[in-house]
Amino acid sequence: MPRCYGHDYHSRCIYHITLKKNRGVSSFSHLCGSWPTAEIIRSKLGVIIEKHIRLIPSLDPALRLLQYCIMPDHIHLLLFVTAPTKLHLGNYIGKLKIAIHQEYHAINPLEISIFEEDYYDCILHSHRSLDTLYKYIRDNPRRLAVRRAHPEFFRRVNALKIGDQTCQAYGNFQLLECPFKEQVIVHRADSAETLRLNRERWLYTAANGGVLVSPFISAAEKAVRTETEEAGGRFILIINEPMSERYKPSGRDFELCEAGRLLIISANAPGALSRAACLTMNELAKKCLFFCVNGLPLNINKNL
Repeated sequence: MPRCYGHDYHSRCIYHITLKKNRGVSSFSHLCGSWPTAEIIRSKLGVIIEKHIRLIPSLDPALRLLQYCIMPDHIHLLLFVTAPTKLHLGNYIGKLKIAIHQEYHAINPLEISIFEEDYYDCILHSHRSLDTLYKYIRDNPRRLAVRRAHPEFFRRVNALKIGDQTCQAYGNFQLLECPFKEQVIVHRADSAETLRLNRERWLYTAANGGVLVSPFISAAEKAVRTETEEAGGRFILIINEPMSERYKPSGRDFELCEAGRLLIISANAPGALSRAACLTMNELAKKCLFFCVNGLPLNINKNL
């Protein structure tokens, strides 16, 4: 995965790390029960993974494990690098993966690696809440249980509360819960250097599991969407027209919604794409950045 441009991966920092299971490898865990009381039970491989996750601090005194979650097909790590390290972060992640593979391979020989190549990292900057990230990781089992118990929520919602605004939405509403969201907005006054730095940040966010939020109106914004879409990124697309009773996105947008990679939200600003409508859509995109998890899906009026 692309690393954050200009960031020193030896420095003091808090990271959200995601490692994904390779195809053909048994599940790391299993979801038992149903929402809202579901819980995750470790598999034999999951127990080995947990053992080595807990040993991360032994790799370097500066590594402090804050939280982790072992899901059926991926794991989340919240890692605090408390002081400059001798090795790059990726070296420690590599050591973790090798140790897990070696122990599991000894009892169940595999011809493939347990994890997908590389890893996903998101950096906790000062404008993001550590508590929100704790809750996001801890909430993984609930979100999986909701997806299984309420598949209808991943199609159409007519009364989704975002800030003080009630919106219509189509797609995967759980994209709103991602703590690493970035608003894609390009201003006419932006310098070439500003555009370059913003583009690097947006591409890094999308490539590492974050979500880009925007109406994607200008040519420059559309270009960012195209690049990140091709790289497997996830989006929240703000549109201006209200969703009719039979609304369904077409073409590529429909495919992305079905794949769980897109949420379309209506700003309900019908009419021509005026400056006022663009401002309304960009303001809604900004509100999406601060969306708070609060017992979803109970606070959603489906009206399906």
